[in-house]
Amino acid sequence: MTVQNAINWPEKYLPGTGDNFVSNEVIVQGVAATQVWHYLVDTSTWESYYGNVSDIDFPPGGGPGLTEDAVFSFGTFGFPPLAARVVEFRAPAEGTPGRLSWTAKQDGAADERLDVLHAWLVEDLPGGRVRVLTQETQIGKPAADLARQVPNPMLNGHQAWLDGLVRAASGETGA
Repeated sequence: MTVQNAINWPEKYLPGTGDNFVSNEVIVQGVAATQVWHYLVDTSTWESYYGNVSDIDFPPGGGPGLTEDAVFSFGTFGFPPLAARVVEFRAPAEGTPGRLSWTAKQDGAADERLDVLHAWLVEDLPGGRVRVLTQETQIGKPAADLARQVPNPMLNGHQAWLDGLVRAASGETGA
């Protein structure tokens, strides 16, 4: 029996307690967690494999690689650039999954405020497989509006991110 790891959730962002929650996962053969991790933490590669991200920016001296406590901003889903901070960062190692989480916020009027936690788990599985899990909890009116849309744009957008990430790590091209 194989036990699969789970995302570490701060209480504020516990799934099911916010205004929108999505969970996406892929398990594929022929790619290692370290290969996936490289493309996940190097933000300079994101736009090459994921078409729903733009305006990635770091303060002077920062980036493009994500690290513990890194501060950055990026645009996605038509929102103005969100202010983000890495809150969990652990590269994958033998028997240990990679863990990456960031908070991202948009301030403004009450109907514009958005507060999210986007988490990633990247782990090698037996049989030369890798599992990539991404989950996000969103709080705020824009999140509630997204959650009501059918199909859910966050669910589809994050699946596109996962698929592109795996293609990039596999050496395939195209966003």
